[in-house]
Amino acid sequence: MTITQSQQLPHLIDAASLRAFRSASPQWLPIALDIARSHGLDAGSPHVFATGTNLVVGLGDRLILKIFPPLLAAQFVSERAALTQLKGRLQLPIPEIAAEGIRDGWPYLVMTRLAGTLGSEVWPSLPEPQKERLLRQIGETIASVQRAPLGPLAHIEPRWDAFVRRQMQGCRAQHERLGLAPKFLAGLDDLLHDAARLIPMDAPPVILIGEYIPENFLLACHDGEWSLGGLFDFGDVLTGWRDYDLLGPSAFMAAGRPGRVKSLLDGFGYTALDFTLKRRLMALMLLHRASDLNSHICIEGWQERADDLVELQELIWPG
Repeated sequence: MTITQSQQLPHLIDAASLRAFRSASPQWLPIALDIARSHGLDAGSPHVFATGTNLVVGLGDRLILKIFPPLLAAQFVSERAALTQLKGRLQLPIPEIAAEGIRDGWPYLVMTRLAGTLGSEVWPSLPEPQKERLLRQIGETIASVQRAPLGPLAHIEPRWDAFVRRQMQGCRAQHERLGLAPKFLAGLDDLLHDAARLIPMDAPPVILIGEYIPENFLLACHDGEWSLGGLFDFGDVLTGWRDYDLLGPSAFMAAGRPGRVKSLLDGFGYTALDFTLKRRLMALMLLHRASDLNSHICIEGWQERADDLVELQELIWPG
């Protein structure tokens, strides 16, 4: 097949145009398959992944092609550097880079496809003991990633101190726009004041994945027991203070259950959950680059059960 001028990857200027283009896979799938063939890869049984930010297509059952728009080139840099740096350093499988390149200004990676079942498909139906077990494994995995040397990730932008200060400056506007209740906004200035003291800015940084959530890991089942089977999506990697990576599993998975929270923190290596740690985690949750409490806190009725941010942190991290 010959790729014509009209089938070249376009120049997109914003997230809305990217979403529209990504959803119209007939426009870009022929280009993706041409990329695969240019590397001598089998393009006969493609599977387009409908979710996510970038253009992602499965090439058979062994490889994934991920194409990054120029406006998200930083995600390509992060993913490539993270996969390279973490290769062979974790017990948990992660993708390996099989090929890379640039097409029409769009960088891409061809990566190995991991085996397992997507976490979001299994997590809701798991019995409580298995959820606690998985959260302990997630805590252990976060700690394992953070023990790895930074390598080229030491130069990833933004740097932690600049990132936190930028998030602090835009925090109120972001949460007002997202509709956070006034009773929580009322305590935001006090929390941000505490954050400047509680969040280390110049401590030795560690690798932060940013999104340890069910959509980004695979599970494997052995004799009825589910375990972590793989971790993927490293496009939001940065480096900084270690607690940042506790936020995803705290919000999306722990759901304010004491046993789950304890399992996550035990796996991570924290044996005590005091007010200072809860306050720091609450601040980081509001400063997270994807923070949207109304959508992300998976505790039923939390908006009625807490009257301010202090009560909310006690609800999310009990104990």
